[in-house]
Amino acid sequence: MKSCVLAYSGGLDTSVILGWLQDQGYEVHAVYVDLGQPCEDRAATLKKAQDAGAKSARIVDVREELCRDFAFPVLSWQAKYESIYLLGTSIARPLISKVMLEVAREVGATAYAHGATGKGNDQCRFQLAAEALDPSIEMIAPWRIKEFRDLFPGRTELIAYCEEKGIPVKASSSKPYSSDENVLHISYEAGQLEDLTVNGVELVDFGMTVSPQAAPDKPEEVTIDFEAGVPVALNGKTVSALEMVESLNEIGGRNGIGRIDMIENRFVGMKSRGVYEAPGMTVLYDALLNVEQLTLDRDLVRLRDKLAVEVSEMVYYGFWYTPKFDALLAFINEARKPVTGSVTLQLYKGNIIVSSRQSPNSLYDEEIATMEGGGSYNQDDAEGFLRIHGLPSRVQGRVSPRPY
Repeated sequence: MKSCVLAYSGGLDTSVILGWLQDQGYEVHAVYVDLGQPCEDRAATLKKAQDAGAKSARIVDVREELCRDFAFPVLSWQAKYESIYLLGTSIARPLISKVMLEVAREVGATAYAHGATGKGNDQCRFQLAAEALDPSIEMIAPWRIKEFRDLFPGRTELIAYCEEKGIPVKASSSKPYSSDENVLHISYEAGQLEDLTVNGVELVDFGMTVSPQAAPDKPEEVTIDFEAGVPVALNGKTVSALEMVESLNEIGGRNGIGRIDMIENRFVGMKSRGVYEAPGMTVLYDALLNVEQLTLDRDLVRLRDKLAVEVSEMVYYGFWYTPKFDALLAFINEARKPVTGSVTLQLYKGNIIVSSRQSPNSLYDEEIATMEGGGSYNQDDAEGFLRIHGLPSRVQGRVSPRPY
């Protein structure tokens, strides 16, 4: 028989695809990549794959790797797609493909199947990553196959199929939006969220956060320590990357931190609406920025911020395993070396307020910056500084006077 690995979540699409692949003559090795999905029952997911006839079913835990080797480098870039999205789904996809190829090599499978739609970004992320790592792999994307779409034109038919077959899935005809979970965030799209007149944050049953309105009436303080741009300690305790993110998810989540509702431009060209929650990573982005403000040179930050737009697009589109991205990761590893310090934040009803920040590498000099008398800055020096910088304008003003 033909053999393939299936990136299996136990959700609506992959539950149907598992059976369809078997109908096509494949023995299917179902792989649940454990990314720290906060609302999923791993044992039940594994059993569901086994009950559905998978040749093998396994869970591969990459939670620590996801945070340490994928999320934290993107964090150091302060990369946000279209200025707002923290890339939680995008960051995880190249890691999923790496795991899938490792399992395929172990079981002797020649094909890699996934449930990403032909209209979305994930098909790009899965395939671009997989083909970069193993150019010989056969990709099976049922949503790009006409016969599959004829059987299942949309989510309504998928839900009906699962109801008919007694396959338990979270999606329903009453709330048929799609969600993707990992330890970094949960995303929500499709279904009623496609109607832009609907309030997304009121429609969605969020899994990681309470609403700001329901958050406690008292601010909660949290202290985060960074070493060379990497978060290493939380409230005075050294923690792993995974522990850092999980703990801040809990702390930020109960304080209503990290919900967004946005219209974004997909890689394939269309605009789509997504609702996201990322409490822990939202806190980390804010905390790191405050330490960077103390420790990074102005011109370096400007260059980093220019390149961060490029980084966010590469991550969003799926170009992780490329020479260009390798070089960008090397750049940020060098650039973030001085970013060591500590910041204390107050979290209050969806807001993040800075209480204090400090660093042994601080470039802030109170003697220079003070607005009080004295200090080490000689204001007379500003005269020559301004005369030099104003020279082009003075010449231009004499040659081509501006009306005023």
